[in-house]
Amino acid sequence: MPTVVMFHSAYGPRPAVEEAAVRLREAGHEVHTPDLYGGRTARTVEESMAIKDGIGRDELLRRAVAATAPLSERGVVYAGFSLGGAIAQNLALADTRARGLLLLHGTSDISEDAAVDDLPVQLHVADPDPFEPHDWLNAWYLRMRRAGADVEVHRYPGAGHLFTDPGLPDHDEEAAERTWRTALGFLAELEEPASR
Repeated sequence: MPTVVMFHSAYGPRPAVEEAAVRLREAGHEVHTPDLYGGRTARTVEESMAIKDGIGRDELLRRAVAATAPLSERGVVYAGFSLGGAIAQNLALADTRARGLLLLHGTSDISEDAAVDDLPVQLHVADPDPFEPHDWLNAWYLRMRRAGADVEVHRYPGAGHLFTDPGLPDHDEEAAERTWRTALGFLAELEEPASR
């Protein structure tokens, strides 16, 4: 089973992140949940943006790289919630050993020279999502395919942005359960690095 590194959202290392990790561990995965906020969590969107902006994008990426560097040789699956998905995407596209990319509620820009070798990518997103509008997602999908990724997009009509977090108003139990069933199937199907 592949090792998964799962990054939290802009709300910080909320209980939902560890609950998701437990779910994946019960399926046989080794799961790491780096804390990029030094233990801080937010209760509102405004608080989350203040913490994120106070740390800064470059520092968040530096912390994420430092957390994953000891694991990357074994070939990990990068995963993340919203902001954490954007961070996971940046790391996966830069890591030639990456075994997969699991995005929950968030994506990131893709550089013009990005190139991967059939990297398996699965995105789960609300439909509509104010942070991931249709035009953006359509362009993102095309850019990921052009970069060489094997992309699946799963949309959840009527769900809130962070619908997998039971502690937030966005939570949608049915959409969350569908997401985890699909994501566990995705992780189970990833091949061993030697056979890719």
